[in-house]
Amino acid sequence: MTETVQAPQTTGTSRHATWFRAIAIAEAISWTGLLIGMLFKYVLSDNEIGVKIFGPIHGGIFIAYVITVMVVRGPLRWSWPITLAALAASIPPLFTWFFELWARRTHRL
Repeated sequence: MTETVQAPQTTGTSRHATWFRAIAIAEAISWTGLLIGMLFKYVLSDNEIGVKIFGPIHGGIFIAYVITVMVVRGPLRWSWPITLAALAASIPPLFTWFFELWARRTHRL
């Protein structure tokens, strides 16, 4: 009698976790770009190009992050406190990345 070994199945939750991680990191990177643009505009010179470029990029990724949190919360089985923490992480610079690290470490992704 021979046994067959099946390959592990990839679930939808791994896709949701991967998508969330990508958007969370992109949001943190766009925040960094916007902060550098603001540094040049308000501190180092009057050059607005960084803010003009990274402002809309960050705004779009911010909206994508909020939508992504609301879409993945069900498949990832996040409680409302976890969901609210993920949403709150979108406000301070780079906190989406910190939340992603924490969520991965605590097996919420």
